Amino acid sequence: MSLPLEDNIFEWQFAIRGPPDSEFEGGIYHGRIQLPPEYPFKPPSFMLLTLNGRFATQTKICLSISQFHPEHWQPSWSVRTALVALIAFMPSKGNGAIGSLEFIKEERKALALKSVEAPSKYGTPERQKVINEIHEEMMDATNHSLRRHIFVDPIQIKWNI
Repeated sequence: MSLPLEDNIFEWQFAIRGPPDSEFEGGIYHGRIQLPPEYPFKPPSFMLLTLNGRFATQTKICLSISQFHPEHWQPSWSVRTALVALIAFMPSKGNGAIGSLEFIKEERKALALKSVEAPSKYGTPERQKVINEIHEEMMDATNHSLRRHIFVDPIQIKWNI
């Protein structure tokens, strides 16, 4: 989920879920996208705000879809496309790229669990308001999904359906 700031359409706050079947699974990771004035013809920059063990926080991160590699950027890519790519990069090796970290899996799993407790604290009241709103939406979606999976129909149990 991502939302722009009300007073700056070029700055977006986002939250992504950790990729399934990885040490990030279950985590909610907040970040910021800075779109250049030339967007979509030039790539955005990405910054993670939530401790995650893969990317440094409050540091622009080097990805093939970021401002560090404009030669790879495609103007047809949207913010959503970029966030899907960011999720895909999470379980990959950083290989010394700017903003990459190499925590062990157990630390990353612990950070994933901690990430759902509360949203990251970052910046101005307007930024924090958007971060809090996104976190609440993500938690509501998680809780709704859990309720759907936990509900057991008594008729199915009685008749072994």
